[in-house]
Amino acid sequence: MAALASVLIVLTLSLLINRIATIALTLTGLSLEAASFQARSAFTGVGFTTNEAEQIVTHPVRRRIIMLLMLLGNAGVVTAISSLLLTFITAVGPREWLLRLLILGIGLFILWFLARSRWINRYLSRLVCWALRRWTRLDVRDYTSLLHLSGEYTVTELEVQPNDWLANRQLNDLNLRQEGIVVLGIHRANGRYVGAPKGNTWIRPYDNLILYGKLALLDKLDQRSADLAGEQAHREAVAEQKRMLAKQDREEARDEAKQRQKGSY
Repeated sequence: MAALASVLIVLTLSLLINRIATIALTLTGLSLEAASFQARSAFTGVGFTTNEAEQIVTHPVRRRIIMLLMLLGNAGVVTAISSLLLTFITAVGPREWLLRLLILGIGLFILWFLARSRWINRYLSRLVCWALRRWTRLDVRDYTSLLHLSGEYTVTELEVQPNDWLANRQLNDLNLRQEGIVVLGIHRANGRYVGAPKGNTWIRPYDNLILYGKLALLDKLDQRSADLAGEQAHREAVAEQKRMLAKQDREEARDEAKQRQKGSY
C-alpha cells in the first residue's frame, strides 16, 4: 500500500508543480492557454512546436522555468511508473489486486475533481502568486485584471489571410476602434514586431495581429471576407458599438446625477 500511496503523492505533486509553472509563465507575458500547454509539454517531455519553442528560449525567465520543469518531470515520471508497478506486483491474490485498483481509481477521480475545481484553482492561484511575489523576482502583476480580461473581453491573435477584409489596408481605413477593437501589436511574416501601430500602418497577408476587444467581435472579424458582405459587417459592428457607447453614456450620466444628489445632502 505504501507504493500506491507514493503514486498518488507523486501525481498530486505533479499537478501542483504544473499549476505553479503555468502561473509563473503567465506572469512573464504568456497567455493562460499557451502557458498551460508549455508547462504540460515540458513536464511530460513531449516537446512543442518551433514557434512556441522560440517564445521560451529567447526569454531567460521562461527558459529557467521550463528547464526546471523538465528535470522535475523526468524524476516524477520515473517515480510514478516504478511505484505503480510495485503497487500491483506486490499484491497478494486477485482480491488485493482489485482493491488496490479500486483505491487507485478513487484517488485519480479525486485528483481529477480537484484539478477541475474553479474554486480551488482560484485560491491556489492567489497562493502561488503570493509565494512568487514573496520569494522570487518575477513580475507578478495581474495583467488579466489590468486589461479586464473577463466576461466578454479578451486579448487574442488573428492571422490575416490574403482574402480577409483586413488584408492590404491601413489601420485608418479599417476604423477598428469604431467597432470597439484595439490593435495592440503586429507580428510581421518576416519576424518583425510592430508595437502600438499607428493609423498609417499597413496590414499585410500573414501578419499576426494582437487584438483587444469582445470575444464575439473578434471571432466575427476573423471570419470577415474582403467583399460587400465584409463591408456590411463592418458597418453593423460600428452601429452596434455606437449603441453600446450611448448606453454607457446614459449609465454614466445616471451615476453622476446620483453622486451630485448625495453631495447635496
